[in-house]
Amino acid sequence: MARPATFNKRDNEKKKQTKRLEKQKRKDERKTSGKSSMDDMIAYVDENGMISSTPPDLQKKEKINQEDILIAVPKKEDVEAAPLKGRVEHFNSDKGYGFIKSLGTTDKYFFHISNAPENIAEGNTVSFELERGARGMNAINIEIDK
Repeated sequence: MARPATFNKRDNEKKKQTKRLEKQKRKDERKTSGKSSMDDMIAYVDENGMISSTPPDLQKKEKINQEDILIAVPKKEDVEAAPLKGRVEHFNSDKGYGFIKSLGTTDKYFFHISNAPENIAEGNTVSFELERGARGMNAINIEIDK
């Protein structure tokens, strides 16, 4: 025969009560030991970035004057960019555009006839400057080298 259901309920309730009491007892023991778990978690970082368990020595602390701190972007010096060298790789005179391949790199740059001399042709060695366009870098101020 099976045991009545009320007997199991009483046992379960007693077990829960004993667990609660054990938990409370452990909590009280931790409180009386004097050392909290938060003290174990604190770590300090010294001036060299090393983590230690002891607080830093405040006597060694260097005083910094607030006025000595500069917060600014350094001024950009106006340096004139040297013109790039390249060779006209493709030029379509009907549509008025072409491409220049840089001699120093493998990059190709688009140019429009309005930024080039009238007598430009494929194979010419040119010097040019760059400008950011809608689809990338464009060659401007194109001059044919002799």
